[in-house]
Amino acid sequence: MNKTIFSAALAGLLALTGAAGAQNFPERPITMIIPFAAGGPTDVLGRVMAQAMGEQLKQTVVVENVGGAGGMTGGKRAADAKPDGYTMLMGTVGTQAQGQTLYKKPLYNALTDFSPIGLIAEVPIALLVRKDLPAKDLKEFVAYAKANQTKMQFGSAGAGSATHLGCVVLNTAMGTNITHVPYKGTGPAMQDLIAGRIDFLCEIISTAKPQIDGGSVRALAIMTSGRSAVLPNLATTKEQGLDVQAYTWNALYAPKGTPADVVKKLNDAMVAAMNAPAVKDRLQGLGATIVANDRRSPAYLGKFTADEIKKWEAPIKASGVSIN
Repeated sequence: MNKTIFSAALAGLLALTGAAGAQNFPERPITMIIPFAAGGPTDVLGRVMAQAMGEQLKQTVVVENVGGAGGMTGGKRAADAKPDGYTMLMGTVGTQAQGQTLYKKPLYNALTDFSPIGLIAEVPIALLVRKDLPAKDLKEFVAYAKANQTKMQFGSAGAGSATHLGCVVLNTAMGTNITHVPYKGTGPAMQDLIAGRIDFLCEIISTAKPQIDGGSVRALAIMTSGRSAVLPNLATTKEQGLDVQAYTWNALYAPKGTPADVVKKLNDAMVAAMNAPAVKDRLQGLGATIVANDRRSPAYLGKFTADEIKKWEAPIKASGVSIN
């Protein structure tokens, strides 16, 4: 057999092997990397989706929490994984959009190092304050912050996280410069807010609501253009005279180069999970807005990610905040 015929035969054999592998996918457990500590909003939503997708794929989807660097450590782990469909990332606005501008040297390129799987949900952020802070609404909070900014502190789930950027844009809108205290996840930040060791937190509603309902913290505003269905009595920042928005979203990504048919299987499982009544009820109960059918494809997520990077570039640069 000459070299040309042998090469063609080998290429054909590899193609058939790859097709067979994709056809049988998945043949073993899949890892979903959550780039934040356990117990936070991304972790809670991710675990709901992991279980439901596992049922669809008839394989276990194992959650691996890899926190650090505002989610970038986990994002890097996913980007560097073998592109075979057995590793996926539960990305957020912080890990896939805001961090691309916030960090001087991002650990990865959110557009070129991943294969988008699909967008799942959008979740608003609420402004929470320690329960003894002497401000009963956003107007009073702004006045208090301006007068006491040199001794105030706000927390976040980590530098570069959506909770960090939420308070960054809030500070910019208020014209204040308040000390940021980054934590390794939402859990420890919330614990310190409850204990009164920090003054405020711009927290994702899914983990903010139980603390609001329990009275351990106070909510002053929802940082979106419209009110949340799970906190209908909480006025928006815009209603209270401050036109500032902060939110997060959750989407699944695979490492760049993951075969298209494997990505489709993962997307199909994701969509089926999102359509399951129990999952819909759970996510909506967390305050998440599940995206419409026409926003769930890999192609849509690719464009959406690019648009979000561009959208957040201006406010991050205007804030003057940058991380090495």
